[in-house]
Order: sequence, then C-alpha cells, then structure tokens
Amino acid sequence: MSRAQAESVIKNIIREIAQECASKGQAVSETLVAFMVKAVVLDPNNEFNVDRTLTKDDVQKLIKICVERLLDTRSPALDTVKMQVYFDMNYTTRADFLEEHRRVLEQRLQPVVRDITDSRARTREELESLYRKIVSAVLLRSGLGSPTDIAVVREATAALQSVFPQTELGTFMSLVKRDKERQLKELTLIVTGIRLFNKECGKGGEGIDDLPAILNEAVPATTQNVDAEIQITTRMAHKYTALIEKMQADPNVEGPSLQLLKESLINSRQHEAFLRILLNDVIGCAQQVELLESQLATRMEQLKDTVRSKTAVPTSHVYPQFIALAHLWSGFQDEMVLLSVLSNILASLEPFTKTHREMFTEEVLAPFLGEVEVKGDEQRIRETTGAEFRVDPAEFRIREGVEFLFPETTKNFEKLPLQYRGYCGFTLVAHDRLLLPGNPEIGVLHYRENYFVFTSKQAALEFAKDPEIFILQVAECAKKSPELIQLLELHQQFATITPYAQGDQGRMIEKPVTKCDSGTQTDTHFMESNIVKSYEWNEWELRRKAIKLANLRKKVTHSQQTNLSNMRRDNVTQVYLPKDQGSQTKTEDGTNVPKPQVYLAGLRGGGVKPTEMVKVDLTRDVDEDL
Repeated sequence: MSRAQAESVIKNIIREIAQECASKGQAVSETLVAFMVKAVVLDPNNEFNVDRTLTKDDVQKLIKICVERLLDTRSPALDTVKMQVYFDMNYTTRADFLEEHRRVLEQRLQPVVRDITDSRARTREELESLYRKIVSAVLLRSGLGSPTDIAVVREATAALQSVFPQTELGTFMSLVKRDKERQLKELTLIVTGIRLFNKECGKGGEGIDDLPAILNEAVPATTQNVDAEIQITTRMAHKYTALIEKMQADPNVEGPSLQLLKESLINSRQHEAFLRILLNDVIGCAQQVELLESQLATRMEQLKDTVRSKTAVPTSHVYPQFIALAHLWSGFQDEMVLLSVLSNILASLEPFTKTHREMFTEEVLAPFLGEVEVKGDEQRIRETTGAEFRVDPAEFRIREGVEFLFPETTKNFEKLPLQYRGYCGFTLVAHDRLLLPGNPEIGVLHYRENYFVFTSKQAALEFAKDPEIFILQVAECAKKSPELIQLLELHQQFATITPYAQGDQGRMIEKPVTKCDSGTQTDTHFMESNIVKSYEWNEWELRRKAIKLANLRKKVTHSQQTNLSNMRRDNVTQVYLPKDQGSQTKTEDGTNVPKPQVYLAGLRGGGVKPTEMVKVDLTRDVDEDL
C-alpha cells in the first residue's frame, strides 16, 4: 500500500469514528480521534501490527475500541488526552499569540482601510466623508475609544487636524495605495501619542482606559488564580501517589481501582505541567508591564521637556516622541490581550480534571489513606538531599558513555534539559507508571545527550547499569498509557518505533531501515520569468532613442533669465535660421509708369517787378516714342 493510500485509509477511519461518536451524542474533533487511534494502535494489549496491512476485521476492531474509549465519560485518561489536544491547539508562544492578534486586527480593518484608499472623492461632501472615515480608521486601529462616542470622535478629529488638516486630502488622494496605507498607520501612531500626552496633561483622554493600573490589578489576580489551581492539583497528585505506593507495597490492602488512580495521577501531573507553563507566561507579563511602565514614565518626561513653555515645536522633534509613546501603549494593549488569552486557557483546563476530582473526593480517599503520610514533592527532595544520598561513581563500575553530573562540577547545572520532564525513569518502570519527580542533587545521569534524574541513590545505580533497557521499558509504559507520550516528552522516541512487535515477549523493536533510490529535479527557472525585452545596455543606443523621442525638429527652445539667476549660469537659446524662399509662375509680366518732370521758371525774380513763377509740366507719356 502506497503512502497516499495509507493516509486515505486513516482519514476514512478517523471520519467514521467521529460520525459514530456523533450518532451516539458525543461530538469529538478529528484531532482527538486521530490521537485516540494512535493510542489504541500503540497499546500492546490490542495486538495491532502496523508493519502489515490492516484487514477489514482489524479496522472494525480499531473503530470499536476507539469509539468505546471516546464515549467513556468516567475515564481520567480520556480527559488527559482531551486536555493535551486542547492545549496543543490553543496555546502557543508569546510572539505567536501577539502576531496572530495583530493579523486578525489588520484583517478586520481591511474593509475600512480599503474604503479609504480606493476613494475617489471630488466634491466637498465626499471629502468631508472621507476625512470622517480616516478618523474612524485611526480610532479603530489605536483602540483608544469607540468611533460611535461623540466626545472621543471630537478629540480624535482635533488631534488629527493638528497634524493632517482637511486641506491635505488632495495630496493624500494623489498617493498610491501602498503609500496611503503607510500614511494611515503613521497618522494613527501620531494621533495616539497626542491623545495619550493630552491625557497625561489633563487636557483630554476621552475613552482611554488606564491600562497600567488595570494590568497592575489583573496580573497579580491571575498569578494568584494559577497558584491556587497549582496547589489544588499538586495536593491531589500527592494523595494519589501516597495511595498508589501503599497499595503497591501491600497488594492485599483494599482500595479504589489502581488503574484509575494511576490515570488520575497522570491527569493531575499533566494539569500541573500546563499550569506551570501558564504561570511562567503570567510572570513574563508582569515583568513586561513593569518595564513598559518605566519606559512610559521616561518618555512622558522627555515629551514634557520638549514642549514646555514653547508656543511652537518642530515636528521633527515631537512626532518621533509621539510615535514612540504610541508603541509603548501598544505594548500595554498586547499584555492585556495575552493576559486575557492565558486566563481563558486557565479556565478551559479545569473541566478536564473534573472526572477524577468527582470520583476521588476527600471523603472517598480519607478512609483508604488512613495513617499514610502524604508527602509533597519538596519534602521528598529534602529527605533525599545530603552526602549519604549522593551517588559515588567509585562504588560501581560505570559503563562507557555513562557519567554522573553534580552541581559543583557542572556549569549551568540548574538549566540541564532533564529527560521525562524531571520524573524518575526507574520509578516509572519499577512501579508501573508511577510518576515521582527526581532529585538532581543525587546526581544527574548523562547518557547519549540525555539527562536523567532519580528519586534515590539505588534507583540511579540500577538505571546506570543498563540505561537502554530502561529507556525501552519507559516507552512500553507509554504504550499502555499513551497520554504519557506528551507528558514525558517522548515524541522523538516514538517517531522511530513500531507500536507493537510480534517478536520475543512483545518487546519493542526498532523499525527496519528501508533504503531506496530517489532523485529530485527542479526547474531551470522556478521563479516567474521577468525579462524586459526593451532593455538596452548600449549607451549610444539609449541616446539615439532619447533623441528620437524628443523629436526636436518640431520643438521650440525657450529660455528666460531673472535678476536672481543673472551671472549664475550660462543660458543658451537655439533656433532654426530663416530660409531663403522663392516662387515661380507660368507667365512673366511687368508694368511701367511715366516719370514725372516739372520745370519751374521765374523763381529768381527781378528788380521792381513782382516775381512771376511759371510751372511747366514736362512729363512724357509712356506710350510716346522717343
């Protein structure tokens, strides 16, 4: 059967189990069903062998067992599995939480931002509507007040107008979409900083919650809730441990089901592990809030010093401080979101412990415990701390590859990654899945880059004789209770081991290594081709194209000079010189006119007689022959 066919069969089995549970009134997720299928196959008592193809009877048997376990409402083991599945699906790192929160926020803001960036407002009413949308987008992104609160909108509008007046909308409209989005984000930060500064000065702050004060109350309250839940869980685990030890020491002692007690102990220890993870995150929140408060106070003082007693401040000085102030406030908002998520996870984990708490109440356990001393983890570690309880390597011959580490001889001893989450591997095997935390002071066994701790000196010596055998037996214990795979962090070990072997005494064996020839091939250009056909490397070819595009033959060159530019640079004007032009007709003709001639006589005058001038016209006609 190919891998694709096997995956198809598994998906069909999971789907059929989920439908069978739903038909009986129990809705289960496919993730939980998949975990249960793996648990059933791993259990050696069910005798499934994944090295061969499952028959139809095997599939029906698998479905039947999975449905029975999923419908068992009185099973602490099922509650543990459900708890692990829930935590895996809902918990992630701090950075991932905040990244997902920002992604969801941006996704919800997309319609508002798109409405602004795609706007083609022209009239006055449209521009005013666009400006109101920008104010709403700024409020929604900043989270400082509701866009439906008139007082909040007025304050935000006044702050926005001080940095982005409505007359600037024309410039905003001319930007490309990406620049519009970037400017909206920058305006949000500046307006947020202005409103926070006004709130500090007592001149505004409508709709702005006092997040530092809220966090200073919420963080200790959440820490107290987690601590209280840890105390309850560990107290139950200590009682289960004491009762299991009593019943294993004397099998004839009457008591509740040993199997249910072990499942309840595993459930409690898993709950405790998750609670401690949440507690570390809450402590991280407290440290972050303290750091943000210090930075916020420092930034406020710097801002007050910048604007104190000044009627006007350069934007290059004050805008960066407003933006930094907004980023600090965003840090407080992130802590609020993170704290809310952690509180929800804390509340959601509690129902997964309900079964064993109702089954083993104080009244039920008290008669069986009797005079048994219920020891806590700290007490057990104190009782095994001292020179007489420490491993002396000289007492036995240590096999090659095995060594004991001690606090005084090992650097960063407290930070060693302990195997099995710090529980004693020898006790897990010797007492059939009994979870007892080991004491590193006895000595930490180093074997194949793994570090093991133990509850006693004798347990450490026995484990050191043949660690490999105990590691395999711990895996066998995890097969019986698959919820131990996650609790003891055995995922890597189970990734290379078959669930059940029809070998000697049903012992776990290594999966056979399969070899095959394989090859890979990649495209020559696996990325989309982006060849510019019009690209030219030759400079002269580029010059020729530029001259061609300019088309100077039909252009007139203009030049001008002002008083200020005189003597600063040479100005040149270029024009085309006038051309000599002529025309010719088919016939050639000409005209002539008479030359006027006039003779005046008697202008000199004479003696006493008056002067008499005589004018004689001597002009000759053109047609007169000479």
